[in-house]
Amino acid sequence: MELHQFFLLFAIVLISARIFSETMARFGIPSVIGELLAGLLVGPSLLGWVTPDVTMKLLAEIGIILLLFEVGMDTNLSRLMSSGRKPYIVAVAGFVLPFGLGYGVSAWLFGLSELTALFIGGTLTATSIGITVRVLDDLGKRQSDEAQIVIGAAVLDDILGVLALAFLYQFAVEQKVSIKALGEVSLYIVLFMVLAPIVAKLAAVVIDRLDQRAASPGLLLTMALSLILLFSWLAHAVGAPEIMGGFAAGLAFSQHFGFKLPLGKATLRFEPSPKLAHSLEEQMRPLIHTFSPLFFVMVGVSLNLSSINWGSAFIWSLAASLLLAAFVGKFAAGFFIRESRRNQIAIGLAMIPRGEVGLIFAQLGFSQDILNGELYAALLIVVALTTMSPPFLLKWFYSKQ
Repeated sequence: MELHQFFLLFAIVLISARIFSETMARFGIPSVIGELLAGLLVGPSLLGWVTPDVTMKLLAEIGIILLLFEVGMDTNLSRLMSSGRKPYIVAVAGFVLPFGLGYGVSAWLFGLSELTALFIGGTLTATSIGITVRVLDDLGKRQSDEAQIVIGAAVLDDILGVLALAFLYQFAVEQKVSIKALGEVSLYIVLFMVLAPIVAKLAAVVIDRLDQRAASPGLLLTMALSLILLFSWLAHAVGAPEIMGGFAAGLAFSQHFGFKLPLGKATLRFEPSPKLAHSLEEQMRPLIHTFSPLFFVMVGVSLNLSSINWGSAFIWSLAASLLLAAFVGKFAAGFFIRESRRNQIAIGLAMIPRGEVGLIFAQLGFSQDILNGELYAALLIVVALTTMSPPFLLKWFYSKQ
């Protein structure tokens, strides 16, 4: 693609995202829906102006990493820890139930092969933390008790999804699974999620002191961005999703995160810095508002609905069955914990969006010839509807409260 063409397409994506999100917001609809619709409009589904090429995907990935950085900054770890086992229970239930239902529908109702049924079940396990967080943010519920549980569960779901994807990919390519290799990846991911925020906190303290002595402007923003990108690279290096790096870096700069480090008889204290967090948040906000909509537009662009044979009875019957499994499996996860009925319903609804994670599963299965055109089309319908409907359902639910 020529450079001037890219500039034009980039402008089209930004303008369409802003117009549609603003329009939705004025009608009381979560603005993320507008960005998804913008992607459907300018993408292959309708106008075909924008395609999911490498450059746009990279920019979209930066957008979701920055959004997860903001989520990390807003996350109160002590409050999240006070939720106890609840995020873990919701995550496991939200992974196992859709996987089992998706496998059962595919293998037993439609007689699909073992590998295909496993891949379809894996696709239904996804929870898009980006879309979930954005919807809760649009509704002003990101700091609610149920949102803390959902954020924790969605992060864990992402990790479980990566492990499932590694398992299925290895099985598809090599026709066997190495438990040793999967165990190593699991260990690396767990160690990263435990150690990364601590190491990033040490770096944040250094950045803060450098910024206080800086002779030129912009040091805080530049160093914070560098830290986000570095930890995103490290996350990928250990087999975790890149967005986990952004989340870990956000925790480090959070005004809620601190720890003590014993050093002989002395103790080093790394206290939270509300002033640093506020300053960085002010500087990061324009970048986040510019790049994060790109991600949601590109999710819409990736949903090529024009490729679906809308007259196929098989596609619709499979899609309807999988859609029911996808909704029930995630929604039921909210009822496995002791919470008020209101919170259980909110958690169940917030876990439903599949978004980009479901698309990655579906596209990998299609590219590896595990899924044929009809199966891929059915999964696209499921991913599209489970991505587009929860914002409306959550908006309706909270309005009734």
